[in-house]
Amino acid sequence: MNTHELNTFLILTDKLHFGQASRACNLSPSALTRSIQRLEEELDQRLFTRDNRNVALTPAGELFKTYALRAQADWKALMNDLHDAPLISGTLSIYASITAVYSLLPSLLEAYRTAHPHVQIELNSGAAEQSVNQVLAGEIDLAVAALPDRPAGHIEFLPLTEIPLVFIAPISGEFATPPLKGKQLDLMQAPLVLPRNGLSRARLDQWMKDHAILPDIRSEVSGNEALIAMVRLGCGIGVVPQLVLERSPFRDEVQVIGNAPKLAPYTVGLCATKRSLHRPAVQAFWQQADRLPPKRTENATSQ
Repeated sequence: MNTHELNTFLILTDKLHFGQASRACNLSPSALTRSIQRLEEELDQRLFTRDNRNVALTPAGELFKTYALRAQADWKALMNDLHDAPLISGTLSIYASITAVYSLLPSLLEAYRTAHPHVQIELNSGAAEQSVNQVLAGEIDLAVAALPDRPAGHIEFLPLTEIPLVFIAPISGEFATPPLKGKQLDLMQAPLVLPRNGLSRARLDQWMKDHAILPDIRSEVSGNEALIAMVRLGCGIGVVPQLVLERSPFRDEVQVIGNAPKLAPYTVGLCATKRSLHRPAVQAFWQQADRLPPKRTENATSQ
């Protein structure tokens, strides 16, 4: 096995979807399958179980993932040592939503921690819409945030992934069957549960303004997790980033509305002020993230 195959394996463990992983690796699905098969033959172990709908790590796959992460980090540390990388120390404060902490940061934090063990990492979690404000206020060094439609001039942004916005409805109850106009969700008649602010609210407001729609807003909430909970309770229909829905404990208790308006997706990444990027600990984390292959999230209705 080689470092390329280890990286391919790790991308698949993150995606758990051969189509998404093959695009992230710039490989055809058949080439990705052959790469995994070579690893399985070399180890004489199945690394994944897969059927028409699901991909999951086997116990042997979980053990090999631990090895692969360690080997990847060791390789990067070795390359740093060979190039006389300076010792980086101090503190690094990061702000991210719970969803980002669970889905976007684990491998990046682990690799960074291995490469720079003398840096003290301070990880803060909270509402996603507060992330850019935390950076601008100088309270934290880096944030995982959605790229604003009008970024501030003194903020730097490094894209990590693109996340679609999806409309959701309760599975049962009065609003389980959304009102339609023709073949599309009728936002003139649909009872809505909306975030008070943030990009998804701004994009939905703009869409409704462009289409001269006066919305029926039943509830406004703070945070995407609260919005999913309110939709689950049957309070109305909402719009959330797909990645948040995938990580929600209520994901199986709401339904994605397939025939809904198409809103522009989020571009999510790291943001920092130009001033903080001059700090070695911040700069090293930024460079670590820049070396990662871009992640993409497919439409929630695809398998």
